[in-house]
Amino acid sequence: MFGMAIEATRVFTQHSDLFDADTAGLWRQHKKNTLLPNLHISRTANQSMAINRIRSGAIIIAGSGMCTGGRIKHHLKHNIWRRECKLVITGFQAKGTLGRALLDGVQHIKLWGESIRVAAAVYTIGGLSAHADQTALKNWYSNFEGRPPVVLVHGEERAIAGLSNCLRQQLSAPVHAARPGEILDLSNPGISIIGGNEIT
Repeated sequence: MFGMAIEATRVFTQHSDLFDADTAGLWRQHKKNTLLPNLHISRTANQSMAINRIRSGAIIIAGSGMCTGGRIKHHLKHNIWRRECKLVITGFQAKGTLGRALLDGVQHIKLWGESIRVAAAVYTIGGLSAHADQTALKNWYSNFEGRPPVVLVHGEERAIAGLSNCLRQQLSAPVHAARPGEILDLSNPGISIIGGNEIT
């Protein structure tokens, strides 16, 4: 089975007739079956391992957004200790993940029981997340008839508190920030929280 990014790329290239005008223009310019003519996709484990023998002149694009599993961990093992390498993280990194630790400037990481020194420079590019921001979530919620209850289950505490306050104050939404281990009964129009507080 191929990775999600590889499959998504395949689907996009098969349906180029659905591209917007800008993307369609880029597609025609290249006159190839790819938007990145020098992109080499590694479909097998052996192809992926061969990447780790490249000493310079390559950009490795690897999935697993928070560096918690998959091929990215192997690429980190073979490159994060090299000063000439750069790591660019493009998505949100939750607390407790390897990606977040790297962004926070950790000096060593542990992969498969081995401690590895972090010598590569680590950068981040914001704005590439696939997740909606507060404004988009508020707009989405405002399309519901009435004000159905909202349970926030994913995100950092500060972001959850901000969205919760926004929905309550601007839309009078009944909002509950779920806690780890909490059990919710979603079978009725409201939400019953077992072992927690009722939605206010």
